[in-house]
Amino acid sequence: MHQIEFLKVSKEYIPGIKVLDGVSFNVNSGEFVFIVGPSGAGKSTIVCLLIGEERPTDGEIKFNGESVSDIPHEEVPDLRRKIGVVFQDYKLLDSKTVYDNVAVALEVVGTNKEEIKNIIPNILSLVGLTNQKDYFPSQLSGGEKQRVAIARALAHEPDVLVADEATGMIDPDSSDGVVEILEKINSLGTTVIMATHDERIVDSLKKRVIRIEEGKITSDQEGGKYRV
Repeated sequence: MHQIEFLKVSKEYIPGIKVLDGVSFNVNSGEFVFIVGPSGAGKSTIVCLLIGEERPTDGEIKFNGESVSDIPHEEVPDLRRKIGVVFQDYKLLDSKTVYDNVAVALEVVGTNKEEIKNIIPNILSLVGLTNQKDYFPSQLSGGEKQRVAIARALAHEPDVLVADEATGMIDPDSSDGVVEILEKINSLGTTVIMATHDERIVDSLKKRVIRIEEGKITSDQEGGKYRV
């Protein structure tokens, strides 16, 4: 069974103008997949549809065999615990430490303090931030902020981690560090989907690459490159 299925999915924000046009692809459990293409091609729309933030105009999206399109609004938070998302702009709380930024993700679903104390050190160790747990976001580099965002997305042990332009605001060395973490997470069994413009990273990793242009998939290659 495919873990994620997009079945002839179209999306219109303005009637008659398709941001996505009949998009179909599958992602299997444990894969590492890049979604690439120019700005405005529809990459972020794919992410928004997958996490239930938007609904498709046509077609169907399935996650673990269940239709995302049919999930009631009140159950969308459950979906988002199974699909962790890391955004380009970090979305950290400036008034909270690294530890507390990650803890918030667990507190909002009622995880008890003892469990939180057990979970967070392991996650911070995984992303290489053990020594920065008491730092505030203003004391961190861009790469470190993105690692906090990854740690927060991992707090619920999601089945899938989606990185939406996660290296877009950080320098190449920091980007490499973030991608190393994503590879490590993938090696532990989590499916990773990375929407990106970063040609250098895509070409160096030689993973599966789905290219989207003007709302349509133009190529889907194992061991692919940014440009076909």
